[in-house]
Amino acid sequence: MSAIESFPADPTRSGEGRSEPGGLLDVLSVAAVVLDADGRIVLWSPQAAELFGYAADEALGRNAGRLLVHDKHMELVRRWFTEVMAGGEGWTGVFPVRHKNGSTMLVEFRNMRLEDDHKDFYALGLATEQTTLRRVERDLALSTRLFSQSPIGLAVVDTDLRYVMVNPALERINGMPAAEHVGRHVREALPFLDAEAIEAAMREVLATGIPILDRESVARTPADPDREHAWSVSFYRLESSNGKVLGLATSVVDITERHVATTEAARARQRLALVADASIRIGTTLDLDQTARELAAVSVPELADVAAVDVLDSVLNGRSATVIHEGPAVFRALAVAASHSTDALRAADQPGEVAQYEADRLVTHCVNTGRPVRVSRVQHDDLSRIARSPEAAALLADAGVHSYLAVPLIARGEVLGALDLKRTHNPEPFNADDEVLAGELAARAAVCIDNARWYRQVRNTALTLQRSLLPQQPPDQPGLEIAYRYQPAEAASEVGGDWFDVIPLTGDKTALVVGDVMGSGISAAATMGQLRTATRTLAELDLDPAQVQRHLDRITDRMGQTITTCIYAVYDPHRSECLISSAGHLPPALVRPGRLPELLDLPSGAPLGVGNVEFHTTTVALHPGDELVLYTDGLVETRDLAIDERLDDLLALLAKPQRSLDETCDLLLNALRRPGDHDDVALLIARARPRPETGATTAT
Repeated sequence: MSAIESFPADPTRSGEGRSEPGGLLDVLSVAAVVLDADGRIVLWSPQAAELFGYAADEALGRNAGRLLVHDKHMELVRRWFTEVMAGGEGWTGVFPVRHKNGSTMLVEFRNMRLEDDHKDFYALGLATEQTTLRRVERDLALSTRLFSQSPIGLAVVDTDLRYVMVNPALERINGMPAAEHVGRHVREALPFLDAEAIEAAMREVLATGIPILDRESVARTPADPDREHAWSVSFYRLESSNGKVLGLATSVVDITERHVATTEAARARQRLALVADASIRIGTTLDLDQTARELAAVSVPELADVAAVDVLDSVLNGRSATVIHEGPAVFRALAVAASHSTDALRAADQPGEVAQYEADRLVTHCVNTGRPVRVSRVQHDDLSRIARSPEAAALLADAGVHSYLAVPLIARGEVLGALDLKRTHNPEPFNADDEVLAGELAARAAVCIDNARWYRQVRNTALTLQRSLLPQQPPDQPGLEIAYRYQPAEAASEVGGDWFDVIPLTGDKTALVVGDVMGSGISAAATMGQLRTATRTLAELDLDPAQVQRHLDRITDRMGQTITTCIYAVYDPHRSECLISSAGHLPPALVRPGRLPELLDLPSGAPLGVGNVEFHTTTVALHPGDELVLYTDGLVETRDLAIDERLDDLLALLAKPQRSLDETCDLLLNALRRPGDHDDVALLIARARPRPETGATTAT
């Protein structure tokens, strides 16, 4: 069978082996024509019919030259045909051809000789319209040029998500040549990206045909491993003209500068928010330790993974520090906080610990110079200058500390200590902006810490004065068992106004005094000392309690701007009675065995210092076993509960089974006092004993 006989009898109608249109040959409409040795048409493709206008039955068997060539070109065509058939050399070029409708068209030809198994020769001509071919050539050239020279990274992947083409721009972006991309999946070629999410997005575009535009991706590439880059990535499905899915095109635009600007703007907003938050959260009290804890808590995790606040021990002891100093420094740790559980916590000095750091330590350098110390990238040798010991340095290494920052706490020109910051989980090193932010936090906190420090010193001074003015150990009195407590306020400066006293009198009598000077601090403590001395002097005169109160009222009035409440009671064990006078004070509680506790109904009178007020004396029986409970308002007054409710609580506690007086004191303080109470408390409990033998006397 000849080669010609192997072709379908009617190529224009045969669909065997044909696919749907849509390939490049269909776009070019390449026509195939086969001529025998005599130049007659023996094969005429559908594209030939479309290109030249002749149906197959009009063309088959006819001489191709007479059908398609103008007479003036016939001689040239015969020579070319002869050359092709004789020598086997192909011929390519553009030639004018006559269309069936009489028009002339330029056609791009490629001619070659064919030989079948019978040694017969044929001529094959492939032809397409020159205009169409030039348009496709331009499109391809433009596409190739754009692909190769585009500053945007471009790639084509097949339907299995394997790279087919990668342009030079994407080579530069990914830091690897195109040859290392081609044939590999995205996850294989780009392991530094979130390949799973990228491939999932690609599959979605392949399935739906809906492009994904401007998807942001952030990573570090082999081309620039020390810097984070950001890209805007888009995916488009590629289809042939008949809708067949060919693969996927992706474009990658480097938007690092925009990403950095956006990130910096977000960080700036975050820094402002952190500073605003610090203004609210730091310095809520005048408690030094609480203020330090607030600073440490604000610093994590927004600024650091681990934060510690250390204050110079000399500052806490009332000695001034200097801004510029040399040599070692002794620190007292006040607070430490971490964003997560880490060995770095174990390496830090725990609150309350005192440690000496040599001059070569970074935190010592920070307080000695009054300037921040920043180690952006901590090396192994740096850890020994950060940690307090080799063991602590090993813990910091295990925790992954990679960046360190210490900023001084400076208030009113004095270096108080340092804020010590470390990063473990946060991959970014501390930078200049972090240093500025930490300095801002430290500056705000330092003023609060300094205030708390001075208030603590004032409080300690007032408390020392207060305790020195109170009786250290009241003497045993005939017929009385006595217990007492003084508890200062937990607030920094609100101490100094409350007092109690037990004064021996003639005839085995005892004066019991509890008073409360309004105000606080050293001034209140000094006033209290004056009134206590005056009360002791008046008590020696063996006056009626109301008379004592009148004298104290005049003394207080002369002191000016001082208001004081006071209970003055005199117990006589021989009469088993107690004479009591109140100057605006809360009523004492009376506890009798077998009966419910009660508040004594006394004329309250006005506080001392008001002037020209009548005071009264009330006689109360006090038999053996009876207890008289005197107290200041700090025991029962709160800001959220009515005083009557609190007094009921006091009586309920006193109603419990009888116990020692010391146990009763502790019970009342533990049950009625609250953390952070802003008032001090003086508590005095006296229990009557069997009367002493007649004739026994005690002199002052």
